[in-house]
Amino acid sequence: MESIIGKEFPAKVIPLIDACKKSLKIIVFDWRWYPNDPANPVQLFNQAIIRASRRGVCVEVVTNFADVVNLLNREGCKAVKPITKNLIHAKMMIIDGELLILGSHNYTQSAFTMNYEVSVLFNDKPTIDNFLTFFNSFI
Repeated sequence: MESIIGKEFPAKVIPLIDACKKSLKIIVFDWRWYPNDPANPVQLFNQAIIRASRRGVCVEVVTNFADVVNLLNREGCKAVKPITKNLIHAKMMIIDGELLILGSHNYTQSAFTMNYEVSVLFNDKPTIDNFLTFFNSFI
C-alpha cells in the first residue's frame, strides 16, 4: 500500500499508466481535458491514457460526462456514461488487474494542483478483485 497525496498524483500515476500492458479500468466522477495547455498536469495524464490505448491496452472508462465519453471513444477507449439517475462519485483505477488506485482525486486541474486530495495504491489481489466486480457492474 502506498499513499498518493495532493499534487503527487500525476507524478506517481503517469509512470504506472505508461507501464500498463493489458488493461486499464477507470471509474471517475469528473474528468477534464485541457487541449490548449499540453503541459497541464491533467493533460499530461490524459496523454498517458491515450498512449496506453494506442499501444493496445484495453482502456475502459465509466464517467458521468458525455463529452469525455465521446472524446475517449474517438481515441480508441471503451467509455460509457451509466444510464442511471444517480451520479458515479467513485474515483478508482485498476491497472492490469494488479494495482488499484482508490481515493478522492478527480482528473481535474483543481484536484491535481490545489485541492486537499488523497488516494491510495493497493496491490492486494482480493481487494482488487472486489473492485473489479464493482467496475464490471457498470460495463
